[in-house]
Amino acid sequence: MDTTLQDLNAPHSMGTTIIGVTYNGGVILGADSRTSTGMYVANRASDKITQLTDNVYVCRSGSAADSQIVSDYVRYFLHQHTIQLGQPATVKVAANLVRLISYGNKNMLQTGLIIGGWDKYEGGKIYGVPLGGTLVEAPFAIGGSGSSYLYGFFDQVWKEGMTKEEAEQLVVKAVSLAIARDGASGGVVRTVVINSDGVTRNFYPGDTLPLWHEELEAQNSLLDILNAQGQSPEPMNI
Repeated sequence: MDTTLQDLNAPHSMGTTIIGVTYNGGVILGADSRTSTGMYVANRASDKITQLTDNVYVCRSGSAADSQIVSDYVRYFLHQHTIQLGQPATVKVAANLVRLISYGNKNMLQTGLIIGGWDKYEGGKIYGVPLGGTLVEAPFAIGGSGSSYLYGFFDQVWKEGMTKEEAEQLVVKAVSLAIARDGASGGVVRTVVINSDGVTRNFYPGDTLPLWHEELEAQNSLLDILNAQGQSPEPMNI
């Protein structure tokens, strides 16, 4: 079979870079935006940071279908939980629900998730649920195919008590580093800031990210250049 057809028929995978970081007052989640099927980029601007409740979000990696269905189930259960208790679910409750579903279906699911949020009891919290359904609480978590390039970087630059600005700069820099090295990560960088004041989403276009060693600058396509000049390409003669 043609390798191109094999790529087109491959399962959608979010070969990914996802990051969750705590700071002094809340958490910041970050992710790239490339979704691929084999070597083919199926979506260059996907949103891998999904809302579970008003105060809890999840970063998704691995199989796109698996991560979406886990997120949908957890969102549904948390909605029921909130109605029964009459108050928002905590980050720990959301993370444990993700862990229950991931561990109970570990033979069928291929997804790694990072849960982050803020609640009035424990403040900002980050939990990682990698393949297999283990629940790990940590001050920061990284996942996806791009994470293997970032462990040493985080060992060097991570510090307790960062400000919101420092934490967000760290997340954007880390994702851009992974994009530079990992072929399955790319596109734009999205971040979500969660603290006692609420949730703030930020967007960093790919052409505004820092360039690293031997990276090429983004170039406009010929169609973009012609459109900017008010011209249109002539039709091809057959």
